[in-house]
Amino acid sequence: MHRNFAIFDLDGTLADSMPFWKELSAEYLKSKGVDPVPEDILERIKPMTIIESAGLFVSEFGIEGPAAKVASDLDAVMAGYYKNDVPVKPGVPEYLEGLRAKGVRMCVASATSEELIDACLRNMGIRHYFEFVISCNTVGVGKKSPLVYQEAARRLGARPEDCTVYEDASYAARTARNAGFHVCAVYDVLSDEGWDELAGICHEQIKDWRKAEV
Repeated sequence: MHRNFAIFDLDGTLADSMPFWKELSAEYLKSKGVDPVPEDILERIKPMTIIESAGLFVSEFGIEGPAAKVASDLDAVMAGYYKNDVPVKPGVPEYLEGLRAKGVRMCVASATSEELIDACLRNMGIRHYFEFVISCNTVGVGKKSPLVYQEAARRLGARPEDCTVYEDASYAARTARNAGFHVCAVYDVLSDEGWDELAGICHEQIKDWRKAEV
């Protein structure tokens, strides 16, 4: 069931980018002498903005800071992936076209920087579906806080209950639901073990965009 407004996460939801983040984190830490890299590093940094992730690398692994420099290094590498390599998930363009045909107004709210969100959407050929993009960096806190969703809704001129938030991570979905948004779970292969939890949190679920009904 669609609502009049839609707020989409990017990584793991619209974009098949989580493998790139996983590889980047591991390779960056290894290049700084962290070996072995903790298996759970991707899950640990998922709720964080890139500056928060950089701060974790500095404080926990002794990476030479400041955190802003580490964040800049990570952003520079991911920029190349977003601009050239990260693919759209199969079925996403058709789903977005269906929403647009129904008059749904859409935006993207992500922990990724706005510049990279925009670059990724353009590379995937779907930027034109979204009125704007907003980053957790803009509101100053990750998705354990509802601020990025609330600001997105404010810009859309919508109430939370009139927006569907599409997310692939349980912590983010829970945040949005607790803030009064309608939430749709989106399956990502790298989050497979947490699918049952995510699906249980959300009002509806999409296991495969190609089979999803608008």
